[in-house]
Amino acid sequence: MLERFFNWRFWPLVFKELNELRRNRRLIGMMLLPPTLNLVLLGFAMNPEVTDLRLGIVEESRSAESRELISAFAESKSFRPAAYYSSLAELTRALSGGELEAGLVVPSDFATKRARREVAEVQLLVDSVNSNTGSIAGGYAARVIGALNEKISLNKTSMGVESRVSLFYNAGLQNSWFIVTGMIGMLLVMLGSLVASASMVKEKEVGTVEQLLMTPAGSAEIILAKMAPIFLLLSVDILLSTVVGNFVFGVPVRGSFTLLFISGMLCVLSGIGIGTIIATFTRSQQQAQLMSFFVNPPLSMLSGATTPIEAMPQWMQPLTNLNPVKHFAILARGVMLKGVGLEVLYPNFLALVAFTIILVGVSAWRFRKQLN
Repeated sequence: MLERFFNWRFWPLVFKELNELRRNRRLIGMMLLPPTLNLVLLGFAMNPEVTDLRLGIVEESRSAESRELISAFAESKSFRPAAYYSSLAELTRALSGGELEAGLVVPSDFATKRARREVAEVQLLVDSVNSNTGSIAGGYAARVIGALNEKISLNKTSMGVESRVSLFYNAGLQNSWFIVTGMIGMLLVMLGSLVASASMVKEKEVGTVEQLLMTPAGSAEIILAKMAPIFLLLSVDILLSTVVGNFVFGVPVRGSFTLLFISGMLCVLSGIGIGTIIATFTRSQQQAQLMSFFVNPPLSMLSGATTPIEAMPQWMQPLTNLNPVKHFAILARGVMLKGVGLEVLYPNFLALVAFTIILVGVSAWRFRKQLN
């Protein structure tokens, strides 16, 4: 049995593909270095936090109470007092000129109303050309004022209500943990689809498909031999991504690394299946790359890898269930951050297995049909 396995004609085809891959050192570098570099860059760059917003101030009150309010904005680290202005018109001109991201107007009766325990209104102006920054800045300002109100109320009375918030799984509120655990699956699928489609189409362009068909190997063996080296090399990216995430961003692995690695291999196979399907519909590498642009961006945007699925429109959220990247992101976050196992994550694991079987099966059927 073992002798028959080692004498299987599949192995010479695999060694042939490995030799071609070994000679193409540039491709090996592209399969290993860019994913790790992208993981680092995106982990730092894709940060939803907004800090050091330039804040212009019009302080008409000129009182201790107004200075307390301005100090509360500065201490939040979300806002940085940049300049003081004598009028609202000057502040508006600075906002329109791009010198500021936000402006705070403290009216002259601010201290008087505070002393009377009346509602003291202030005006916050936000540059909302970037709607995301505008909404976040408005939320930060509301939190700063809310914290100040709570501090004032506790100082005025002997009794107060204090809330204690317990943060599970990410006590430091590190946004990079959410980004990195989602980006691993996205990079595996995108790289797998790009490399597989380019490799398969190259066989058509060079004309080596006809030579392979003249060998005793069957079409299924040829397809598996083409996929195997790509699968083995991209599987190394799973380990590299985990190490980079832990070393650079401190992302832990609290659960089973075996479950994480197997899920990553399924993700790689899904990407290879997508790339092989693309290759069956194209005749050149340029066409394959262009078609990938219509496949990979929707996969990344509908994965929940970088943005919460709950933030998507209601009608769009069910579509994410058809995305293998989404299921791997849930698996990665469950294993790495929550430390849970297959007893909790089995629905997503089974979904990933199903996607892998379907995508690899359809791609093999399509490619085999073309070979025949």
